[in-house]
Amino acid sequence: MIGINTPMRNGPPERTRFKLDGRSVALDRRVHAARGDLADLALAGVLFSAHYARAVAFTCVAPGAPIFSSTSPTAEAVSELLRGETFHALDVTTDWAWGFCGHDGYVGYIRREALDLLETPTHRIVAKTAPLFSAADIKSPIADYWPCGASFTGETQGDFVACAEGYIHVRHVEPVDAGPADWVAVAQSYVGQPYVWGGRGHRGIDCSGLVQIALGRTGTAVPRDTDLQCEGIGAPIESDASLRRGDIIFFPGHVGIMTDGTTLLHANAHWMAVVEEPLADVVARVADAHIQPIIARRRLMP
Repeated sequence: MIGINTPMRNGPPERTRFKLDGRSVALDRRVHAARGDLADLALAGVLFSAHYARAVAFTCVAPGAPIFSSTSPTAEAVSELLRGETFHALDVTTDWAWGFCGHDGYVGYIRREALDLLETPTHRIVAKTAPLFSAADIKSPIADYWPCGASFTGETQGDFVACAEGYIHVRHVEPVDAGPADWVAVAQSYVGQPYVWGGRGHRGIDCSGLVQIALGRTGTAVPRDTDLQCEGIGAPIESDASLRRGDIIFFPGHVGIMTDGTTLLHANAHWMAVVEEPLADVVARVADAHIQPIIARRRLMP
């Protein structure tokens, strides 16, 4: 990263020529990295900016790191990176990096201390929480705890996978290319985890984060926010069709997953947790505030 052990190039910097034809267009700033003074170089032919920057990829090395809307002390946490995920930095200051997440392009600010040089993870945490041991011994001191979905570069040594920070037991990990087949079962493994706005599994998770993490584990990349997921996941279900396991139900500002024809799994602020409950109960609760409680029903394509 800029200012973090980044090799310096010899000679003049590369120059990229571009031409903007017509007016600069309005883009969704959640997934297009552009602010008043700077924009991603990839947008140079689409959006006018006083300055452009080429993104530099780094790895999140914190167990979980919030992505903030700004650097204000009261800024909203809009998403989260887990250990091993990539962040593409466009601007770096002493305490912050601004750019976008590698898995979904979501734009925001992350603490600089959470980032380090790019690595290629080999293993992923599959336990709800995995202790990071200081030695290859279950009786050794625990250095940290890593959340489900975190990934890292390691080498198997007996009953442990050794990494730069310590040792993870082999029963708590899987190779990154050995994802499960049932994404709904992955989502169900989060039942009981606290609801946290912007969370993706480190100490908490939100509704769209649950959908994104579960599908991501099976190799399906989806957008971060509920409205983007509603536009980009699967296909609409006919109004007279019965629901089934894996169908995705969208409400105003909310999303859940069907575990069978009548039960909804969702991270929600009513229970402040990930729960399974009858879809009819959720609809009745939402109906108090919305004339149309369900705004879309979508099914993943086979």
